[in-house]
Amino acid sequence: MAADPYTLLGVSRTATEADIKKAYRKLAKELHPDRNTDNPKAAEKFSQVTSAYDLLSDKDKRARFDRGEIDGDGNPAAPFGFGGGGGGPHGGFRADFGGEQAGDFSDLFEGLFGGRGRPGGAGGGFAGGFGRRPQPKGANVAYRLTVPFTDAATLAPQRITLADGKTIDLKLPAGVESGTQMRLTGKGQPGPGGNGDAIVTIEIQPHRFFTRDGDDIRIDLPISLSEAVLGASVRVPTADGAVMLTVPKGSTSGKTLRLKGKGFHKKGGARGDQLVTLMVDLPVDDDALVEFVQGWKDKDRNPRGNLGV
Repeated sequence: MAADPYTLLGVSRTATEADIKKAYRKLAKELHPDRNTDNPKAAEKFSQVTSAYDLLSDKDKRARFDRGEIDGDGNPAAPFGFGGGGGGPHGGFRADFGGEQAGDFSDLFEGLFGGRGRPGGAGGGFAGGFGRRPQPKGANVAYRLTVPFTDAATLAPQRITLADGKTIDLKLPAGVESGTQMRLTGKGQPGPGGNGDAIVTIEIQPHRFFTRDGDDIRIDLPISLSEAVLGASVRVPTADGAVMLTVPKGSTSGKTLRLKGKGFHKKGGARGDQLVTLMVDLPVDDDALVEFVQGWKDKDRNPRGNLGV
């Protein structure tokens, strides 16, 4: 027959939620398996008081137990004491960490054991057995990783140092952007059901001359007057390194050229482009240029005519 949860925690049936929590905290500190590695009975007792707290901290379960609808293990109460589902002191540990109760245990154990998350070690083996729900994993750990702009565009591996001091090389996913989250399974805090996960949020650094436009990269490229008038082959930076770009003869500021496949990697596997906007850069106080323009007859053409002025 299942043990009475009130008796296990040493509280009365009229105990408040605060009384129940206080009693459990005291017993958990005394009986936790990490502090009683040479005392298997303490581990068994710890599992029983944890199961009792699980039931009594759930208002619905506590009410059903008080009405006699379920036993101390949370199983439906059978008439005349028959039946039952693997309960009782010898039926193993049945902990219900599902639903809303999981958050309560996380907060509780962080307070009990110095922020190390839920209990681990020898306590991790109590979840086995027929009809029992799995024990909860340890808490997830959040990280923020700042990634250089060009590394994000080329999906260069990123090295990250975890809370335990270990480093791993992180492979960025296609379509990565600021706010992208990556889950590292088992790299969180330890718990009775195994380690939690590490959740890495990506933040892409701004670049001094590249800007992102969806999956494309934009850049304003200065060119000389002679390059614009006569055309030229010029070097242009990309996320993958400098490449040669042909500037057509007679190019003007604002003309945009496209470099295929030099943008960000898309989720579908393709890659965006780099859009290069030409900006004619004129020298300052160039007497030869001033003399040339003064003698150049271009007064009858209105380059702002399409603006209606």
